[in-house]
Amino acid sequence: MSDILDRIIAVKREEVAAAMRSTPLEALKLEASARDLRDFVGALRAKHAAGNAAVIAEIKKASPSKGVLREHFVPADIARSYAAHGAACLSVLTDEQFFQGSVRYLEEARAACTLPVLRKDFIVDAYQILEARAMGADAILLIAAALDTPLMQDLEAYAHSLGLAVLVEVHDRNEMEQALTLKTPLLGINNRNLRTFETSIQTSLDMLDMIPQDRIVVTESGILSRTDVDTMRAANVNTFLVGEAFMRADQPGEELARMFF
Repeated sequence: MSDILDRIIAVKREEVAAAMRSTPLEALKLEASARDLRDFVGALRAKHAAGNAAVIAEIKKASPSKGVLREHFVPADIARSYAAHGAACLSVLTDEQFFQGSVRYLEEARAACTLPVLRKDFIVDAYQILEARAMGADAILLIAAALDTPLMQDLEAYAHSLGLAVLVEVHDRNEMEQALTLKTPLLGINNRNLRTFETSIQTSLDMLDMIPQDRIVVTESGILSRTDVDTMRAANVNTFLVGEAFMRADQPGEELARMFF
């Protein structure tokens, strides 16, 4: 499990090469142009304006560190449950090999509600961003630990050119400095170290001093209870990406409401 991130990135590069052979860029552009867009950042800001936490609720069947999180896994039902209980946006895992995700899950979840959707995957190439637009995503994730700064800037620019929001994810102060060179307002702090899978919500709290007022801090991973939520909100962190706590609950949307509202 040590340094699974390197293994994932190697697999992603292979997947991109295979996808480019099977679906040429021009065909993908046609698919992308037929998709509508939902305002991901606007949905978060609307929750903040109402004085509420903005929850990016995740649809995730499994993870490399925890195994299968949810046996009865119906993305459309989960999406509807989240939407009915106050989620601002969705995050859907599309990685198959490590997280048992699927592009189909994102399509089903988005079709089941009106919430904007983040494609949660490990993006290493612009082709995956066009793929995200073609499958109906409204936002993408860029992981600082997996990308150098020039590539991250190029990928962000391409995503924005397609109308997609960008959530940039960091785990330490060096990565935060890298992320602050981007234009996106969305700064995700992953409380889970992707190289060791150790988790501590203190990771988010320790980086707040670096963040300009005009950015939206998204705390990710390790938010498992109302106490965790209250700790973050007391520090003026009001945007959350949560998956595991909801996926392990009988009713994901009800668990969201219990933790946040």
